[in-house]
Amino acid sequence: MPEMERTFVMVKPDGVQRGLVGKILQRIEEKGFKIVAMKLSVMPVEKAREHYAEHVEKKFYQDLVDFITSGPSVSLVVEGRGAIAAMRKMNGATNPVEAVPGTIRGDFGIETGRNVVHGSDSAASAAREIALHFSGLELVDFKRIDETWLYE
Repeated sequence: MPEMERTFVMVKPDGVQRGLVGKILQRIEEKGFKIVAMKLSVMPVEKAREHYAEHVEKKFYQDLVDFITSGPSVSLVVEGRGAIAAMRKMNGATNPVEAVPGTIRGDFGIETGRNVVHGSDSAASAAREIALHFSGLELVDFKRIDETWLYE
């Protein structure tokens, strides 16, 4: 059985501008995951460069930085059993054309550069991204009333 874990999820500027934040939050909560931190902000350029540091040598790096800093995004820390892998599946393939219907990108995305959401791809990435976007004081520990019905 997967362990309880936290992952970083971001509704990108295109998702915010299109009014999809509520629908995405609803999917996360209906799945049974707990949102333990959330904020709306315009990401500073330096933070964007650090967030996308693994892509610095790729030709699309500057486009990523420019896009993610172009407007407000919603950053989240999502908690639950197997949250990293499950959120990756819920988000769908990076290229929305390849994302299956029922996933966030499959239902709302059209182009890779405007694919609505970001989700950490590993435990190491989740830890790095959570620390980059949130202080420890911003993470809220609480028990949801339905947790006894979600987990064995």
